[in-house]
Parts: sequence; C-alpha cells; structure tokens
Amino acid sequence: MKIIMLGAPGAGKGTQAKMISEKYGLPHVSTGDIFRANIKNGTELGKEAKKYMDAGQLVPDELTVKILLDRVAQDDCKNGYVLDGFPRTIPQAEVLDKALTELGDKVDYAINVDVPDENIINRMSGRRACVTCGATYHVVYAPTKVEGICDKCGSELILRDDDKPETVKNRLEVYHKQTQPLIEYYDKKGVLKEVDGTVDMNEVFNSIVSILA
Repeated sequence: MKIIMLGAPGAGKGTQAKMISEKYGLPHVSTGDIFRANIKNGTELGKEAKKYMDAGQLVPDELTVKILLDRVAQDDCKNGYVLDGFPRTIPQAEVLDKALTELGDKVDYAINVDVPDENIINRMSGRRACVTCGATYHVVYAPTKVEGICDKCGSELILRDDDKPETVKNRLEVYHKQTQPLIEYYDKKGVLKEVDGTVDMNEVFNSIVSILA
C-alpha cells in the first residue's frame, strides 16, 4: 500500500501520516528526514543535495526523486510506505510516477486532508514552542498549565516566525499555486481520497482507516 499525503501546511497531514504508519506498520517517509539522513551519512546523493541546499537553492526534482527511490527501495518499504512532503508540484508527481512505472509500481492512494485557510491560520498562530527543550503546545488545543511557560522544563514559550499569521498566509499562497493542482492530478488518476481535516484528529484518522479498509 503506497500512500501519498496531501494537504496545506498545518492541515495535520504529518500527524495522520505517523498514525497510519503505526497502525499499518508502514514506514513514514518524510522527504525532510531523508535529506537529513543522506547528508548526515555523507552519501553521494546527500553530498549532491547539500550543494544546492548550501547555495540556498531548491534540490532539483530528479535528484529528490532519486533520493526518495533510494529510500523506498529499502527492505522496510517492501509492503508500502506513507509519503509525506513529496510530491509538492505536478512535475515532481510526474517524475515519481514515471520512476514507479519503470519499477512496475504505482501510488495506491493520495489522501488529501482538507482544511480551509482560515482554520489553518487560526490553528498555526495558536502554536507555541519552548525555546529550550523544543516542546510544542497550542493556546486552545494543548495549553500549558501556566500560560507562556513550558510544562516540561519551565522555560518561556514563543510564537515561531513560521507560525505567525503573515508567514502562514504566504505559505498558503505558495501551496495553492504549486501543490493544490496535485489534487486534480491524482483525482484524474482515480487514486484521490479526501477527508475533512477540521474535525478532531482521531475522527480524521477514522475516516482515513475506512478509506484504506
């Protein structure tokens, strides 16, 4: 079972990907994690990716797909995987499909966690992070015992720059322009499934489980 998670930043697709991974025993394959692992281990693909990243450039689609295919060729992925953070654009999806077709493989499900922009802005601007231990909270959904103070280590909490409303709006604009077209792309392929991401995360997960059943 090969699953791609779709959804805007802050829609909760990463959380759902982890829950799917645990329930079905499938590796949660995050492109960010793969890049970091390749760079840390000094692989040839990692060295190549690092050149682009050090120059502040995006890693080209072909190289990203190479790194991804290298990861999903490992033994733990033989029964499938949950892809999180890739593809982000139509060209990336096309390169991935071509590579999978050559392996006699394909994507089984593209699950879109659908959340309106307004909800995402409210959700993300309520996040707080600990400056010391990195623990994360939410002023509404996961508040601390003492406002503005970390439950774990007693340090101060901050609103990270990438969670500020103006930053979130910019990220959503990029998402709608680059990534949202993937919804139509996978719909045409007959593998798209949509779930309502505005409800409790366990309800979202139950909807996904009923799709995968």
